[in-house]
Amino acid sequence: MLTLWIVALLLLGTTTGKQVCFDDIGCFTDEKPWAGTLERPIKVLPWNPDKINTRFLLYTNENPNNFQILTPSDPSTIEASNFQTDRKTRFIIHGYLDSGEENWLSNMCKNMFTVEEVNCICVDWRKGSQTEYAQAANNVRVVGSQVAHFIDVLSTNFGYSASDVHIIGHSVGAHAAGEAGRKTTGLGRITGLDPSEPCFQGTPEEVRLDPSDAEFVDVIHTDSAPMIPNMGLGMSQAVGHLDFYPNGGKQMPGCKKNILSTIVDLDGFWQGSREFVACNHLRSYKYYSESIINNDGFAAYPCDSYFAFKSNKCFPCPNEGCPQMGHYADKFAGKNNGDGQKFFLNTGDDSDYARWRYKVSATLTGRMVTGQIKVALYGSNGNTRQYHIFKGLLLPGSTHSNEFDVELKIGTLEKVKFLWNNDVVNPSFPKVGVSKISVQNGADGAVHDFCSTETVREDVLLTLVPC
Repeated sequence: MLTLWIVALLLLGTTTGKQVCFDDIGCFTDEKPWAGTLERPIKVLPWNPDKINTRFLLYTNENPNNFQILTPSDPSTIEASNFQTDRKTRFIIHGYLDSGEENWLSNMCKNMFTVEEVNCICVDWRKGSQTEYAQAANNVRVVGSQVAHFIDVLSTNFGYSASDVHIIGHSVGAHAAGEAGRKTTGLGRITGLDPSEPCFQGTPEEVRLDPSDAEFVDVIHTDSAPMIPNMGLGMSQAVGHLDFYPNGGKQMPGCKKNILSTIVDLDGFWQGSREFVACNHLRSYKYYSESIINNDGFAAYPCDSYFAFKSNKCFPCPNEGCPQMGHYADKFAGKNNGDGQKFFLNTGDDSDYARWRYKVSATLTGRMVTGQIKVALYGSNGNTRQYHIFKGLLLPGSTHSNEFDVELKIGTLEKVKFLWNNDVVNPSFPKVGVSKISVQNGADGAVHDFCSTETVREDVLLTLVPC
C-alpha cells in the first residue's frame, strides 16, 4: 500500500480526471481535491451504490433488538416500519472494515432508548468498507450522499425536518456524515467519532467533516497522534464547533500500542487492528455510548492544551459552564460561539469511563515533617478512594492543592478523610492535621469547606466535617 502511495505521488497531475454518475445521488470525480493531491495522491473513483450495498437498519423503542430494513427508493418501507415522524432520528455510520450489524452500533441505539424515544438508524456499508483503505475513503462519498438522499425522502414524503436529524459517524464514517451534511440544507447535528486522518486531514472542507456540514458539529478525538510514525488513525485537526480531546486525544488509558503499531502497510495494519491495535480509535464510540446514560460524567474544560489542563490551569468551568463530551454536547449554551473550540477531560481506563473533577486545598497543622498527604471524599452516593494532594515538607500553616478526577458521582459532599505518611520510622511519633480542607466542584465551581482541630499520627485517618 505504501509503495502505491509513493508511485501515486510521483504521478500527481499527470493523468486526466474521470467521473461517474448515479441516480438520486449525483456525480463524483477523481479530480482535485478528491485526488491528485499530497493528502489524496491516488486517483480512485467511488464504487457504484449496488456494489457498496448500503443498508439502513432501523431500531426504535418498539423494536430495540431486531432491525427493520428501510429502502429510501421505496418510501412504503418507511411508512410500514416503526419510524415515527414526531421523534428525532439518529443515524450511526460505521468506519473502515466495520459493519452496521456490529454490536456497538445496536448497543448505542439501546442506550438511547433508555433516555429518549428516537429513530435509530444504523447505516451498514460493509461491502464498501471492507476493501483497500483508499477505496473505502472514496466510497464514503457515495454513502454520505445516500444518507443525504434518505433525509430528502423523509422531507419530501413525510414532511420531516432535517433539523431533527443527527448523524453519528466513526472513523471514515465521520467523513461520510460530513458528505451527507454538505448535501443537506439545515441538518441538525453531526458527531464525529475520531474522524480518520489518512486522506482527510489537511484537505479542503468539501473533502472532510467541517463545521459547515450541520447546524452543530461536535467531535471526539481519541487517536490523534500522527499517522507516521505513531500510526494514529484519527485526526488531530479541529473540525467541529466543539472538539473534545479526552486524555489529550492521543493515548487513552487502558490502551497500549504494541509492535504491530510499527507496521507501515496501511491496509494490513487496519485489517488486523480492531481491539488489538486500534484500541484508541475505538474508544471514541465507547465514550459516546456511555455518555448517553451518564449525562454529567464527561464535563470537558476549555483549555489551550492538554499540558495546561494537566498542570491545573483550566479549572473550574467558566461562568457559561462546560460542555459534556458526547450525547449531551448540544445542550451547551456556547456550542455555536465559534469553530474549533477545544476542550479537555480525563476518563477512566475501562468502563465506566465517566469521571468528575475536583480541586482540593488543605491547610496543615501540627508538627513540621516530610511526607505526603492524601484525601478521600465522602458523599451521599458513596466515597472515593484516596487521592494524592502533596508530597514534600509538611509545614504547619501551609496550604497545598491538587486537582483529580474521581471515579463516581459522590452526590452531596458530607465529609472528607485526611491521611498522611512518610514511610520513615520516627520515634517521636509526630502528629499532623489539617485545620481546613476546601473542596471545589469543577463543573459548577461550588466550594465546600471542612474543618478539624485535631492532629493524627502517620497512617491514621482524620475525619473533617463541614465547618
